Amino acid sequence: MRRRAEYGGGRRLPLRKSLLGRLLAVSALVASCSVAATAWLAVQTTSGAIEQEQGRNLAADTRVLDTLLGYAAEHATWDGVGETVRELADTSDRRITLTTQNRQILADSAVSSPSPPALPPEASAVVDPLSVTATGSTSVGAAPVTVGTPGTAGAPVDETQPSSDAAPPDATASPDVPEADRASPGPLGTSSGGLVVTRSENDRIDPRAVGPFRLPEAERTSLRRTAEEAVQCLGRSGIASDVVESPSGRPRIQVVGNDPERVRESLCSTDALNTPTGTEAKALTALNELVNACLDRQGRDAVQLDLDLSWDAGDGAVQAPRYERDRESTPASSHPRERVSTPVPTPVPAPAAVGRDSENDRDIASCVGIARQEQLSSYVASPALLFISDPGGGTVPGFDLSPANTAKIIGVAALVLALTVGASVLAGVRLVRPLHALTGAAQRLRDGQDSAPVLVTTDNEVGRLATAFNDMAEHRARSEEQRKVMVSDVAHELRTPLSNIRGWLEGAQDGIAEPDAMFISSLLEEAVQLQHIIDDLQDLAAADAGALRLHPEPVRIDDLLAHVAAAHQAQAEAAEAILTVAATDTREPVPELTADPVRLRQAIGNLVSNAVRHTPAGGRVTLRAYPAGPGEEKESGEEKEPGDTKERSGVDEVVVEVADTGSGIAAEDLPQVFDRFWRAEKSRSRRTGGSGLGLAIVRKLVEAHGGSAGVVSTVGEGSVFTLRLPSAGPGTTDDGEQ
Repeated sequence: MRRRAEYGGGRRLPLRKSLLGRLLAVSALVASCSVAATAWLAVQTTSGAIEQEQGRNLAADTRVLDTLLGYAAEHATWDGVGETVRELADTSDRRITLTTQNRQILADSAVSSPSPPALPPEASAVVDPLSVTATGSTSVGAAPVTVGTPGTAGAPVDETQPSSDAAPPDATASPDVPEADRASPGPLGTSSGGLVVTRSENDRIDPRAVGPFRLPEAERTSLRRTAEEAVQCLGRSGIASDVVESPSGRPRIQVVGNDPERVRESLCSTDALNTPTGTEAKALTALNELVNACLDRQGRDAVQLDLDLSWDAGDGAVQAPRYERDRESTPASSHPRERVSTPVPTPVPAPAAVGRDSENDRDIASCVGIARQEQLSSYVASPALLFISDPGGGTVPGFDLSPANTAKIIGVAALVLALTVGASVLAGVRLVRPLHALTGAAQRLRDGQDSAPVLVTTDNEVGRLATAFNDMAEHRARSEEQRKVMVSDVAHELRTPLSNIRGWLEGAQDGIAEPDAMFISSLLEEAVQLQHIIDDLQDLAAADAGALRLHPEPVRIDDLLAHVAAAHQAQAEAAEAILTVAATDTREPVPELTADPVRLRQAIGNLVSNAVRHTPAGGRVTLRAYPAGPGEEKESGEEKEPGDTKERSGVDEVVVEVADTGSGIAAEDLPQVFDRFWRAEKSRSRRTGGSGLGLAIVRKLVEAHGGSAGVVSTVGEGSVFTLRLPSAGPGTTDDGEQ
């Protein structure tokens, strides 16, 4: 009862228990998982595709920039760069545009297009060989400009020192020297003597920009011949080496391997490769003047630059290590010297530094970079803007999970989730509203209140539920009305014989009536009527409870109809009606029935009694029986009643008809004919009498036999009641199995 009280209350269910809340939770969960999975899949797929595309574009763009930097470093103007731009565009499948810093086009691969797309708002890079950024070119970043060690002027530069460019890193790298501090060739093709001093911020010149240091063909050929002789000399000593040409045309020797002692012991001189040529000496003199002018403006002492851009800082500068053997006095030779028994020369420790100034070194390095830019400015092309885009005018697509992109993804996901939840709320409210109406109507029915029909607005499951509820409520109201009428009818039917019996007995007690034979006969008649009503109620109660007991046996239906007609002949004569049994109009005889003869006579008798009461004087009541084959349709006009749901396929039936020529029944009343206590005449002082239970008992008895009851009627012409009974009897098959 406590649980019924909870459900019957008028309060709303908590959201977590309601159908709407669960629908919202499921929808939000499904939407969240769908959005997350879709976003993850899109990010993974798109990121992979974009990264792959960006990788290809980056490699192509880097090659384009490096090629144009080389062109600018080797040409004083951009005249003639158009052919190079078109070749790069064809090989990279990109649109390449080169403009001045004022965006005047110098060269454009899309110049042949009738309407080339507009340039992007930002340039892809600045092509300036005198100011190369670390990200401008892979070749530029791999070969930084190197400024020599202060104080190395006059020291011989051993061009046969191992180069990191000629051997794998594991063969040349020193474990004690960082990668950035290993020896690398200077910008003019010479070595810095094994020590690298980091370039200044102003020295970002492309190594291919050599300007006045570019050697003429004669000097280049002479040095090349000398380098090849030195390589041959080293080869005879068992040392592998190669000749490498720098951008200025000066050759240098790269030794394969990392064994400087063997190089020194070979006694192969390379001093001629370290001596400036006439062209280099002239350019170096001009560079020294520019450097010293810069230093003079800063109040610094003048220096003397060597070919590898190292300088002599004068007093106090630290000199580079020298060997005891003066190798400058040894003439260049392509043959190894005769070895002597003296030990291998060892370096003499450098004297302690006197008055060393690191700030002075930084200023000198800065002036070297500025001077080189000034010297080379007339030999290289002016800075230009480089635009690299797709042929259609687009740029390289990009995607990353930056805070902005993450916020966009979260925003879109939240929007999708909000739309999903909103749609779920709308659908849930439309679903729950009729359920709330049904719940309220059911509670009002439970409380005994009159409930208006629930409004049906949709033809779906909820709409059909509401329709079924309305039908149930209507049936309940009709049943309740019938119950009230039944109670009144039962009280009236029982009160009448009881009142008659009481009146006669009180009259006899008071001496008013004589207890003669007529007196006793009248009391007996009233008692029989009372007993008949009680028996009818008992039969209905037993049928409703499924406790109606049958005793089936073979029954000849013709004999049973004759017996019923004889039993009701007196009633028919009193009503001045003609009661007859019609002969079967079929050639086949009516088969025997397996039925309870008492209950069957009771059912047919109720139909006959009802027909006689509703048939006027001179009317006719006819009983007839005939066989019906398997699956035979009902007679035309006969309607199937609610209880007539038995399968007839493969079952022989016997049809019993009770027809009258009485007043008939209206079509709208036919569905209620077999309801208990239903009467066509509603008044209490009805002329036809009857308790209203007879036809209800007929339907229950026929259904207990496995048959069905039906009626066809026309107002003013009469009615035909039909009983369809299986010949095999109740609860049996054609084989007679129980």
